[in-house]
Amino acid sequence: MILLGLIAFSLGACVGSFLNVVADRLPEGESIIRPPSHCPSCGHRLSPAELIPLLSYLWLRGRCHRCGARIPIRVLLVESATAAAFLLLYLKSGFTLQWGILAFYFSLFLTIAVIDVEHELILDKLVYPACPVAFALHSVYPMGIGLSFPQSLFNSLLGGAVGFLVLLLPGLIWREGMGWGDVKLAGLIGLATGFPGSLVALLLAILSGGVLAAILLLCGFKKRRDHLPFGPFLSAGALIALIWGSQICHWYLSFL
Repeated sequence: MILLGLIAFSLGACVGSFLNVVADRLPEGESIIRPPSHCPSCGHRLSPAELIPLLSYLWLRGRCHRCGARIPIRVLLVESATAAAFLLLYLKSGFTLQWGILAFYFSLFLTIAVIDVEHELILDKLVYPACPVAFALHSVYPMGIGLSFPQSLFNSLLGGAVGFLVLLLPGLIWREGMGWGDVKLAGLIGLATGFPGSLVALLLAILSGGVLAAILLLCGFKKRRDHLPFGPFLSAGALIALIWGSQICHWYLSFL
């Protein structure tokens, strides 16, 4: 079990390294394949030793070996978060189909969140291709408990429609605070989580985003006109709903 856990951790670190490449290049319209990994400041092509996830950042002390340019701390954070997530998901379900699907969604939503934080963009290049994938995954692993194959597909479509429509009205009314990217992302989250998972994800996103915005306002770190990216909250809500959505729904219904 220790060896398999180490494999899950190492695989997550490698995936996290790739996610950093995606987060760096997609917003700039660059290929995620070519050119090979290099320092954006001096163009130095990274050696195999400089590409080792986690360890290379620590070994280089967060700077380019050639020119000394600082490597963003986000590189280490994304690699660490992905490695930890893959390990925790393995401890939860082992190397199963559920592990693979949840690992995919963690990687997807983490990338979306990082890009939104840094560029205030939710890229169609990520959301649109992920929508049919999320729908198709319900045919091999229904996210809703007790749902058969056809029911799971319908549940995915229902969740997608609910997620899209819930944020559509705020997106139409409050264009400065709610972008179309958020609305599309909500539709993707609904396809992934189904119904009522989509409501769980959106409710968690709205509550956490509102609470953080209020705290920042009270502490003077944010003005009313400042924009707080909503993508990270939607992404976090989606992951919580994917992992614990059924338990949250059962817990809520127990009070009714």
